[in-house]
Amino acid sequence: MKKLIVAGLFLLFGGSAALAQTTSGQQPPLAPVAPIAAPAPAPVGPSIQFEEQRFDFGEIKPGDVVQHTFKFTNNGTMPLIISNVRTTCGCTATGFPKAPVRPGETAAITASFNSAGKRGQQNKVITIESNAVQGRTQVIIATTIVAAK
Repeated sequence: MKKLIVAGLFLLFGGSAALAQTTSGQQPPLAPVAPIAAPAPAPVGPSIQFEEQRFDFGEIKPGDVVQHTFKFTNNGTMPLIISNVRTTCGCTATGFPKAPVRPGETAAITASFNSAGKRGQQNKVITIESNAVQGRTQVIIATTIVAAK
């Protein structure tokens, strides 16, 4: 009787181990498919999302004045109001929308940099103060001022 029980267990475990292995002619089992994630909901309240956080003008000459426009979208659920835009020095000037930016709308902040009296690598931080849920936001303009050739 013991031999019969041992033989039965051997067949049971040996058979299941053989089924778990694949032969060279069979395809391996498919990987599980990850569920599709739902899109993230829009932030509750105003939200500012810039197309780019940093812009590099490359090399410019002393005295050049360069300008860039940072486009942004209010991807929140309430109007976005920009209350102030600050720069790190007087060589950088900005312009920003005074009217509220409605949800889904796009607007822009312009930044101009005057390289007079500057040399070498320059990184200017522009701080945007608004009622956005993320609080203060920053964008950066960069350039390298090289001597005229």
